[in-house]
Amino acid sequence: MNSMRWRNITSQLREQKIGIAAIAVLIIFVIAAAFAFLSKYDPNQIVVLDRLSPPSSDHWFGTDNYGRDYFARALYGGRVSLSVGFLSMVISVSLGMTVGTISGYFGGWVDNLLMRFVDVLMAIPSFFLMLILNAYMKPGVGTIIVIIGSLSWMGIARIVRAETLSIKEREYVLYARVSGQSKFRIILKHIIPNIMPTIIVSATINIASAILMESSLSFLGLGVKQPNSSWGSMLNDAQGFITEAPHLAIIPGLFILLTVLAFNFLGDVFRVAFEPKANKR
Repeated sequence: MNSMRWRNITSQLREQKIGIAAIAVLIIFVIAAAFAFLSKYDPNQIVVLDRLSPPSSDHWFGTDNYGRDYFARALYGGRVSLSVGFLSMVISVSLGMTVGTISGYFGGWVDNLLMRFVDVLMAIPSFFLMLILNAYMKPGVGTIIVIIGSLSWMGIARIVRAETLSIKEREYVLYARVSGQSKFRIILKHIIPNIMPTIIVSATINIASAILMESSLSFLGLGVKQPNSSWGSMLNDAQGFITEAPHLAIIPGLFILLTVLAFNFLGDVFRVAFEPKANKR
């Protein structure tokens, strides 16, 4: 990323204050999750006498139906949700970038074969496929990351393919081809660096989608298993206590909402920064 793009990002952040707010929210959540071990309460410690306590000075977010400190569980749950979002994004972006660049650069039967495969996968409702795979695979955070990452790359592949088709006809790529550089060297040295802005925008949006998917799976009881927590599993556990302890649902729901909105706003800032024409009305 050259200095011009960094200047564009800085300029957009100055114009769109909500982008700065989004970065601040994400930094707070990441730091809180990283230092969750500093909490004075064990997130899995059951204290029956403190069951469903409201927020107080001792328990900032109150306690759940087992008397576990809800603040500690929210911190560790954020660690799981953010990790799932980031790591599944890495998998999906890697797959999408690989398939998209190969399909767009080589063209011909390779392009047709890969894009028809992508079309088939996109025709299948991803969420229901995730439910099926999750039922047959060993439960755990790693399984969720692999499932979400391996079923959310198709849109990225199509975007990257379109960008590759455009870039491969530019002069510097044609010169590299004539000078005898290998196809894969051209892809790594000329294609991928020039589609990186598109990949970054897609990645921010993909993280938000992955967090929502993990939350949905955990909400249905198919994600993180007890006694561990994620924001989605905390929402699932709060279903039966909405009236007597609404904070059990409000807190993780608010965290999911803020995180997803922050990534979406950040993606919009990157999109406008990398494509200045998009900012013109």
